[in-house]
Amino acid sequence: MRYALALLAAASPALAAVQELWWNLTYVENANPDGLAPRRVIGVNGTWPPPLMDVSQDDLLILHTTNSLDLPATMHHHGMFFNSTSWFDGALGVSQCGIPTGQSFDYIVPINSSGQWGSYWTHAHSNGQYVDGLRTSLVIHPTQEAHQYDEEFTVILGDWYHDEHSVLINQFINIANPGGAEPIPDAALVYFGQNGTYLPPITGRNPDPVTAAVGFNENATLPFQPGKTYRLRIVNTSAFAAFFFWIDGHDMRIIEADGIDTEEYATDIISITVAQRYSVLVTARNDTSANWAIHANMDTVMFDTVPDTLQPNITSSVSYALGAPLTDSGFIDNYHDIADQDLVPVQVIPQLPPATKTFELEVSFDTMDDGTNHAMFNLLTYNTPLVPSVLSQMTLGTNATDQNAYGPYSFVLDHNDIYDIVVKNSDTGKHPFHLHGHKFQLIGRAQDYTSTDPTLNPPLVEGQANPMKRDTVQVPSMNSVTLRIAADNPGVWMFHCHIEWHLEVGLAVLFIEAPIEAQERNAVPQYLIDQCASQNIATSGNAAAHSDPDDLVGLPAGPFPQILGWRPKGIGAMAGCVLTAVIGMLTVTWYALGGHISDAEMEHEERIAAEAKERRGRFLGLAKVFKRS
Repeated sequence: MRYALALLAAASPALAAVQELWWNLTYVENANPDGLAPRRVIGVNGTWPPPLMDVSQDDLLILHTTNSLDLPATMHHHGMFFNSTSWFDGALGVSQCGIPTGQSFDYIVPINSSGQWGSYWTHAHSNGQYVDGLRTSLVIHPTQEAHQYDEEFTVILGDWYHDEHSVLINQFINIANPGGAEPIPDAALVYFGQNGTYLPPITGRNPDPVTAAVGFNENATLPFQPGKTYRLRIVNTSAFAAFFFWIDGHDMRIIEADGIDTEEYATDIISITVAQRYSVLVTARNDTSANWAIHANMDTVMFDTVPDTLQPNITSSVSYALGAPLTDSGFIDNYHDIADQDLVPVQVIPQLPPATKTFELEVSFDTMDDGTNHAMFNLLTYNTPLVPSVLSQMTLGTNATDQNAYGPYSFVLDHNDIYDIVVKNSDTGKHPFHLHGHKFQLIGRAQDYTSTDPTLNPPLVEGQANPMKRDTVQVPSMNSVTLRIAADNPGVWMFHCHIEWHLEVGLAVLFIEAPIEAQERNAVPQYLIDQCASQNIATSGNAAAHSDPDDLVGLPAGPFPQILGWRPKGIGAMAGCVLTAVIGMLTVTWYALGGHISDAEMEHEERIAAEAKERRGRFLGLAKVFKRS
């Protein structure tokens, strides 16, 4: 009965209001939001972009999802806790097997029991489908706001590709791309929403007919009224690109990051990496004689190249009066990242006690032994297990606490223990890391984790009064961050780089949290198990589908870093080369010292060669006779 009335409205809170949405995941032809190239995208109910999601803190959200695509699909509600029901988290191969083509899955999002509100988003978490457009914002309104404002808008940023993901991924993971150059976006997008509805294009503009109801880029505008204060919820839905965002002629004050209300923090620019969200307050001007440019510039530092065809800097506008001139101040003097560790949460939560265990994860990329480029934590690239990890956790009984059972890229967490995750980025680029099922305390940063200089690599400070919390953090090159969590949410949770290309080449690990407690709580819905079985995916046992937790025979592994130095085959080849060279040098030396072949010896060798040639001719002629006969 609809999964026990959605687990009795997620264990009640006064039997919350149930918000039900029905989504049919469909292909939409000829979408052209950037006006440069029509392409097929993935939308919902035959339209694109997918509907905005707008709910309240007391709601239980149920997303009834039908898959009309040609590959299995999943949906991930980014930042949601899914308290003890991680099988609704939507990570392919971790929390479910994917919705088979033609089948449906009900995602139950217990917002009412999670204690969450703020700015989030929902996106596909399988087969790169969010690259193809399956992504939208999720706004959760609290019962009481921490800050006062008159109106709010959602600002959606994203990169855009003209080729489908299936084409791009084959070019990316390829021996012809040993350096691992990521696909460069073809365009950037900015568009707006309010109260669950997209804002239309500027009056008089003629946008793409498929997306005619939505204004994009220069066709998009935010209507401001003098003197009002607006909340802008900025969401980066990109697959690759970070953005720098600002509004000419207007000041901004940060009041939220990743669903955490903060004290006001003045800034002239918002640096927002993939999957992050910020809310800012903007007070409108009292002068209506001009409209003002909104800037969303892609951070191209991560791009191997910036093609001549790419316009990385896009503008839309704040409009006060129809027909008023647009004031565009152009570039700012310099870009800078937000020091998110300096943000102060409104709700005071002291730093968790010192960690009982620390996981150090060092990021690296390399050309592997199969010629492709992959990403690694601690020199190990992630592979999807044969059994979704949540099903391993739920079916292994007491063996579920055996870390080996989940594969070499997994860590088991004991219930309610405190853990530090230290991410060290040895790569040359910035990376956004996201932890499913939790918000971590951001308790430490280092500018150079290899340095002995305490100004560059400061010691960890315990007893912080109110450290910042969030679910997605950016780690620049050679920087490190220390993230602290309490293992209070039984389930299986992924930790990964949110650049889609990096996830697909293995920059991920799994945290298997409180396995015994997970088994004692809710049961996995039968339809999830049935959908795995319909795809011939095992539903019990360890990561390799064996009952013995330590038997990982058959588990996908690799590719692995190339082994440098001398190996037997190379030693043999080099020895042969050296021997040949020595013989050649001795021969040259012999001739130089007067060694030669006499005329008689030369005539003898020529006579032997001529006789051998004559014999071969007679033999071949005889063979042809036999063949014709």
